[in-house]
Parts: sequence; structure tokens; C-alpha cells
Amino acid sequence: MSALPSLYISHGSPMTALNPGQVGVRLAELAATLPRPKAIVVATAHWLAHNPTVGGAAHPETIHDFYGFPRELFEIHYPAPGAPAVAAQAKRLLEQAGLAPTLDAAHGLDHGAWVPLRMLYPHADIPVVPISIQPNLGPAHQYAVGQALAPLREEGVLIIGSGSITHNLHDFRAGYSEEREAPYVRPFIEWIEQKLVAGDVPALLDYRRQAPFAERAHPTDEHFLPLYVALGAAGEHATAQRIDAGIDLGFLAMDIYRFNSQQSSITAR
Repeated sequence: MSALPSLYISHGSPMTALNPGQVGVRLAELAATLPRPKAIVVATAHWLAHNPTVGGAAHPETIHDFYGFPRELFEIHYPAPGAPAVAAQAKRLLEQAGLAPTLDAAHGLDHGAWVPLRMLYPHADIPVVPISIQPNLGPAHQYAVGQALAPLREEGVLIIGSGSITHNLHDFRAGYSEEREAPYVRPFIEWIEQKLVAGDVPALLDYRRQAPFAERAHPTDEHFLPLYVALGAAGEHATAQRIDAGIDLGFLAMDIYRFNSQQSSITAR
């Protein structure tokens, strides 16, 4: 079996679950091109921990980690099974990489996991293992997490980083819309695409200094860090494919990236 690609998904607002829009279309199209995985490991921007923490629940609950939204959103459940054996294997791989992981046998699926997964796999019939990110340890650490997990792809496990390619919630009050985009969004996402396609990992790891409007696009970078998990998991030879899913509300870019293993492109230098 050839290795599965790894994915980075911009999951958007919780309301994406009710109004999937363009990202729902793109994720359904993407799922149709993928071999069926035996399990999914998803690093989500909404689970933050000091050390990499792997969710080992046999039946992870659907976490509604938000408030102030319509009641029908709280009635959505994504009853995918867990994969304790895959979780244990992920923990071993992270231990072998010296990343001091822990296992949480009760953690469920937050909206960073279940919102995009119900668009990719609406039948909720593929086992899911969530993994936390470490916002205080930065991009290089998350890249190392992805590298450690890469062998799972050879065994039919789909590795996903779920966040947002731009994520500045202060701009909710700035009056941006489909007709009036935030001026920083396109320069930032274009720079990211250029560096990913070129395989310039050092520049990407240093994005907060090098990317245009980085701090405006990400006042805090927990929603960007899952990109590095997907990138690291892609291996040393991969190509990056951007899937444009629009810009919600004029400031939330919904880009999706698919990283395919090949004999060229993305290498750390």
C-alpha cells in the first residue's frame, strides 16, 4: 500500500458545520480522491497542551467547545470510533523522537476535528485519534511531531493538521466582508503557497519574521501550527498542492493543503 498524503485543513468557524459553503465542497471533492484510510490522526488547534498528548478513547465524545451559537449546532454529534491501538503507536513514535508524549484515554473530538471530518467522512465510520499541539514550542517542534508520526502514513493512517491559514478574530469588528477583504490576507497566503511549493522549510519555520503581515494574520499562532504537523508528516520528498476554498467573512482564508510524497520538492535545508 502506498503512503497516504497528509492534509492541512482550515476548519473555519463552528458555523461551518451548518453552512459548509465552499470548503465543504472542496473537502468532499478531496475525500473522493483519497484511498480510504484505516484511521485518522488529527492535530487540532483547539486542543492545547504542554506536551504532545494523544487521545486514546475507544469512543471519543463530540466536544462542543464554543458558546453563543445556535442550538442546532450543539445537537450535532460525530460518533466516529477511536483507535486505541493507533493512539498507542503514535505515542511510541513520539517517545522514540524524544518528544515526551502523554496519553489521554478520555479526550474527545473538539470542533477543530469533527467539523472538517464530517465534511470529509460524513458517515463517521473511520476511527479518529486526536493529538494536541504545543503553542509555546513553536513551528519547529510541531514539524518534529509530524516527522515522528510520518511512519503511520505507510500503514494507511491519514494525518491531518486542522487550523486556519489566517486567524485574526479581532477582525470580526473591522467591517470586512466578501466585498471588502482584509488587505493582509492575500499577501500572506500567497507567500505561504510560494514557500510550500518551493519546499523552503527554513523560511516557513521562520514565518513570523519573514512572511508579510504574519502577526496580523496570526496574533497567536495556534491555528497555524497544525500546518507544520502535516508538513512534517509528508516526509522529506513531497509536493504541496493548495486547494483554494475561499475567504470567509473577508479575513478567514479557508485554504486546504494536500502533501503528496514524491521524489522532489519539500526538504528541510
